[in-house]
Amino acid sequence: MKLFQLLIDWSEVWALVIPMLVLAKNRRQPKHLSPIILYVFIAFFINFFADLISIHIFPISCSKYFHENTYLYNIHTIVRFGCFSAFFILLKQPFLKTWKVSVPIIFLLFTIIYFYFEKFANPDHISADFLATEAFILLIYCLLYYLYKLKTENEKSLSGADFYVVTGLSVYVVVNFFVFLFYVPMIVSDRGLADNMWNIHNVGFIILCLFLAKAFNEPYAD
Repeated sequence: MKLFQLLIDWSEVWALVIPMLVLAKNRRQPKHLSPIILYVFIAFFINFFADLISIHIFPISCSKYFHENTYLYNIHTIVRFGCFSAFFILLKQPFLKTWKVSVPIIFLLFTIIYFYFEKFANPDHISADFLATEAFILLIYCLLYYLYKLKTENEKSLSGADFYVVTGLSVYVVVNFFVFLFYVPMIVSDRGLADNMWNIHNVGFIILCLFLAKAFNEPYAD
């Protein structure tokens, strides 16, 4: 049981190795996957550092930032939103073009305003409402993608690298929107249950990484 929990706790690191291994085998990828590839590598280093902090690997004499990892989740959220937004823009689907370009700018302004009033490195818990907002906007991106696919009635709609990326992202944001939304209230009422809720987040992240690996493994031709 302890081994299983250890695997879940570190899943935000090892799960990313799966798409990285596929990329090592299939280096030629379509241009619109470039932001996703960038995300995989940046997320790996952020999560690795965050998990090292969580087990207090750094000596007590180090800066307080080496004993809190909540700010790394905020950085990860900003990186994830930026990379996936770029992915949807690069798909060049002919709908809501202005909206897809405007939303990242609006999100950046929202981030600045949000952390003007809230701590970027909260020592007590992650900025769950910030993460929930990001998940909700990414879900809208995913829904618009599926609506476009249904409208075009393309026989290849249910396959292809972009489809697997969006499906993995959809699972992740649908599951974790509610985890983020209720995480902080749950910490206040029952810390143990909140920790179990985060296990759900980690499972969702594993599913995302598996779908990214599937996307990177799709045949690609110029």
